[in-house]
Order: sequence, then structure tokens, then C-alpha cells
Amino acid sequence: MSIQRIKPGTRMSQAVVFGDMVYLSGQVGNAGENPAEQTKTILAKVDELLAAAGTSKSNVLKAEIWLSSMQYFGEMNAVWDAWIDPVNPPARATGESKLATSDFYVEIMITAAKI
Repeated sequence: MSIQRIKPGTRMSQAVVFGDMVYLSGQVGNAGENPAEQTKTILAKVDELLAAAGTSKSNVLKAEIWLSSMQYFGEMNAVWDAWIDPVNPPARATGESKLATSDFYVEIMITAAKI
């Protein structure tokens, strides 16, 4: 079984496919965007990476969401709820954590199946 690396860089790949599993690295938005805009940007990246891996949001198994402050929970959820496939919601965890820089409010990591 081979390993496929999508958008590899010197430090990490944006996604890794092994067998029927797809693992996305933590995705962040753009500096200057508010939490809702960052979430939209992130989910657009997730859609792109899942498509490159041969799958879609309907096959997301697990999402790990980190917020720089839980005060952004409602804003993030409004965008998330509009994006996620309501017939196939994944397992999900959301927590508060200091992110890489103070410009980031949301980071999302995804694990999906290729079926």
C-alpha cells in the first residue's frame, strides 16, 4: 500500500492519503479575516484537499477544531453548520488553544474516508 502526499512542503504535507484514509493537516484562514471568514476560507481549503484526495465532505469521519478563544464558537458554528453534510455529520471535538500566531482564530483538522 502506498502513501500519497498532497501539497507536500519542507515541514509538512497539507494532506496524506494511506489506503482508504485521508488525513488533513491543520488548516487556517488568512490574517485579517474575522473568525467567520477564516472558517469559510478553511472549509474551502478542506473541500479542495478532499477533492484532490478523491473524496468529499460527505465522507469526513472526524473534525478537530481549535479556536483561539471560545468566544468565536458561535461564529465558527454558523459557517460550519452551513457547510457540513447534514446527512453525514462527522464526529467532532472543539477546544480552545493558543494558535500559531495571534492572527489566527480558527484551525481545523480533518480525517476522512475514501469510499
